[in-house]
Amino acid sequence: MAVPKKKTSKSRKNMRRAHDFLTPPSLSVCPQCKAAKMPHRACPSCGTYKGKEVAGAAKKA
Repeated sequence: MAVPKKKTSKSRKNMRRAHDFLTPPSLSVCPQCKAAKMPHRACPSCGTYKGKEVAGAAKKA
């Protein structure tokens, strides 16, 4: 059974985990209503995608 010869330091442990973090979701601006939306998806506020109205995507308040 493999056993480490030396203790892994906090610095080395944290360097190994340097890429394990959450990134915020990227947002783009809707050209119709200027609301923030996820890229390549229909706008949740106005319901358009690539300048066209998408059926059932608009939230009716």
